[in-house]
Amino acid sequence: MSAVPLFGLCGAGLVGLGLFGLITNPHPLRKILSFNLLGSGVFLLFGVVARRGAAAGLGGDPVPQAMVITGIVVAFSATAMAVALLVLPWAIALSAHSSLPFRIWRQRNSPQIQPGLLLTALLPICSLPLPIYR
Repeated sequence: MSAVPLFGLCGAGLVGLGLFGLITNPHPLRKILSFNLLGSGVFLLFGVVARRGAAAGLGGDPVPQAMVITGIVVAFSATAMAVALLVLPWAIALSAHSSLPFRIWRQRNSPQIQPGLLLTALLPICSLPLPIYR
């Protein structure tokens, strides 16, 4: 099996996993990460389209590559904004109630955002196929 169908199947799998996560997960942060996974699959499929044009003897098509690069920038900024809007109510609640007992109660009873989950927001950047740029 050559690289093009393998990347196409991986892209379709990422899109499927992203859709599954969007439908089944009720937590907003997981929905954001699922949407990023779906976007990574779409970027990978665009890369496969560009690679297939180059494999057919034509020059590599720069339009899908430009769309992927633009999509990565837009996805990164939209993810940063969505995570900031998701964290904003907790920041407002903690700053509005400055009493120490309330802060201690809030720390013990609020859902914790793990730093590892925020790092996976960079997944669209890491999922580009390298053979596109040859």
